[in-house]
Amino acid sequence: MTTTSPHGPRMAGDGRREANAATVLRTVLDHGPVARGAVARLSGLSPAAVSRQATDLTRLGLLRELPELAGGGGVGRPQIPVDLHIGATGGPVVGGVHLGVPGSTFALVDLRGRVLARHTHAHGGIAPDDLPGELARELRGFLDEHARNRPLLGVGAAIGGWVDPAEGTVVRHDALGWRRRPLAAELARGLGGRTVRLDNHARSIAQSEILFGRPAARRSLVHLFVGNVVDAAVGLAGVVHQGPGAAAGDVAHLPVPDSTVPCSCGRSGCLEATASNTALGRTAVRRGIVPEPDTSLVVDAAAAGDRRADRLLRERARAVGRAVALLLDVLNPDLVVVTEQASVIEPEYLEEIRGAAIDLSHVCGDPERIVSPHAGPATLPVAAGTVLLNPLFRRPLETLEELLPTGVEG
Repeated sequence: MTTTSPHGPRMAGDGRREANAATVLRTVLDHGPVARGAVARLSGLSPAAVSRQATDLTRLGLLRELPELAGGGGVGRPQIPVDLHIGATGGPVVGGVHLGVPGSTFALVDLRGRVLARHTHAHGGIAPDDLPGELARELRGFLDEHARNRPLLGVGAAIGGWVDPAEGTVVRHDALGWRRRPLAAELARGLGGRTVRLDNHARSIAQSEILFGRPAARRSLVHLFVGNVVDAAVGLAGVVHQGPGAAAGDVAHLPVPDSTVPCSCGRSGCLEATASNTALGRTAVRRGIVPEPDTSLVVDAAAAGDRRADRLLRERARAVGRAVALLLDVLNPDLVVVTEQASVIEPEYLEEIRGAAIDLSHVCGDPERIVSPHAGPATLPVAAGTVLLNPLFRRPLETLEELLPTGVEG
């Protein structure tokens, strides 16, 4: 059996070649710089298979040899280590854009998920219908400036709400008033036809944790995102669950124990109504802590010693922790990753989340299972880049053909 590709017929046996290439690439991601013999031992592949795939991946520009790190003085020919093609050596990069409600973040990300350049673009005054075109123009200028002379594989985009990555559409985003918005296609047009892949930001961060974060994330994790939008993602055995219609992860109306905050759905105590950035900002203004409903201002005020701001952030952290306890009891993952602005910046608020969760959970007594994202303040741009990097690490040969038919070197 054969299928077609930009480089001619693809044989059925290419499935094994693709799987071996992915195994080599992931092993180098985890352990590089590393000798090919060590890749064979770590991956379980034969030395011959590793050699073939490493040679192909090097030719395609995803790996590079590091002869300066080759050991000497032993018996036989020194083995030249290989690593991902990163750094200031012309290695491939991806663009990332996280679309928030008040603003968006652009980034240039390397194959290890490290941010090489970053820019924040405020949305002030831009109508939601005009936002994709405006962001595409700004992003194109950013990439032209920072990705020059390096192979740009494409752009990953992450946004809250209900997203269908297969269609590249935002199915529903209540804050922006979008329904069935073909966001990936709109951004691609504004970027001159560059490949754009789109996903929900909670799933994107979960996949970033699986790809670049703690080893436990590859076994099982729950990710809870608390921002203007509150949603979640579940990963099992390295795969993030989407569900029919890619609708998994809607936890906005998860009941928070002891919360009586009214919700627009007609009930009270829902997670988004209780703990979102919108709810926090309104409460902060009402209490006279900040002049406008901006979570960053509340975090800054707490850091400057405002006890009222600190108290409010701790209240939210405990509410988030109570919701985490419910997720722990239902799913019992190896890891719960919480993306919440204050706790990402200041570990004391993560401790508040942990304490509230452990107090209520019936299955988890280990607070270390509850963590902030590995990328810290760079979490959102790294996650956006991961939307494009994840398929590259899972299917490197096929994905590279789709992104750059002539290869990285072309």
